[in-house]
Amino acid sequence: METFERAVDEYGPGQLWVGSFVAVLLVAVGAVMAAPQAVWDRFLWQYFWGPVYADAKSASCAEMTASGPQPLYDGCSAAIQEGRLIAEPGYTIVSEVGYMLILVYMLVGVYFLLERLDIAEDPKLYFAFVPFMLLGGALRTVEDATDRAVDAGVTPIVEYPLSSLIISPVIYGTVFLLTLLVLVACVDLEQRGVIDSYYRTTGAIGGAFVAVTLLYLTFVALTREYATLYPSVLITTVMLASALSYGLYRLFESYRPALNNGTGYIGLLVIWGHAIDGVANVLLADWLDALNVPLTYYPKHPANEFIIEATEALQPASLSAAIGTSWPFLIVKLAVASLVVSLFNQEFIDDSPRYALLLLIAVTAVGLGPGTRDMLRATFGI
Repeated sequence: METFERAVDEYGPGQLWVGSFVAVLLVAVGAVMAAPQAVWDRFLWQYFWGPVYADAKSASCAEMTASGPQPLYDGCSAAIQEGRLIAEPGYTIVSEVGYMLILVYMLVGVYFLLERLDIAEDPKLYFAFVPFMLLGGALRTVEDATDRAVDAGVTPIVEYPLSSLIISPVIYGTVFLLTLLVLVACVDLEQRGVIDSYYRTTGAIGGAFVAVTLLYLTFVALTREYATLYPSVLITTVMLASALSYGLYRLFESYRPALNNGTGYIGLLVIWGHAIDGVANVLLADWLDALNVPLTYYPKHPANEFIIEATEALQPASLSAAIGTSWPFLIVKLAVASLVVSLFNQEFIDDSPRYALLLLIAVTAVGLGPGTRDMLRATFGI
């Protein structure tokens, strides 16, 4: 313990984090070289990169063969039953736990970076990051559009391997690095007196990225046969999510004001981000026919899939036919988001404003990012 404290005093926590990051990479590379089949083929590729590869190739799954990975467009179930090494698009429990650990580790690194830059104690920075959360979902929808383009025999705007940068979960890293780059550049511009506010400029740049992406998706929906514009999805999702989140916010304000004291309107946005995710999932799973959207989507997250399967097993068939089976996911999202917001009381935020702000940004992003993607891909018929 004393050795660790001396190292922190001598090098600083930021440099130690960078050192640990390099060490982890070296260990991972060494493990892959020492046992490629066990470490790469049956772990890193099967659970992490293989799903991205299959998604980028618009394949139903991908198989690791002696000559390398190959996309499979049918016969995935048979391949799995035969014991072949298969990776399917989407998430598994293993990958979600892995990504959660990576997220926590990277948040620590970002905290040290923000501490070094001496920023992120002002809650206004949270609002500057919201456009980048929306950007992640919008860019992921662009990748969905490339899949539809390939299916239609059209050359997409982004092809593999570049398209892998905007596939979940790599898209989170892409937007994360882009956000950091914009933030650091804006901080530098403010320090040199070029701009007045780094967080306003950061938010404006993020908003511009979102606007350009949405304009492109609108162009695709209006001019390409493989996409169709369904604004009812966007309108319904935003209206329902806004009503539910604001209703909860006002309910807390009236009966448990202490829940809102710490976060204020940031807490409202946290709940709203997860409400977008919950409402979008429910609409895409059960209510697209009611919105006259002739599309079918399936859950890719184990948690959502588990909730739907449990509801199908427990809920009467007649009720399932009437209201669907995905509605508990929305309840869970709202409940968890509200619980998280309640943990950020004024004392915690005053004691660790930078840490609290970073956590609130992360909590919002993991709801608003996927929710935006689901909402937009149905809105643009992709």
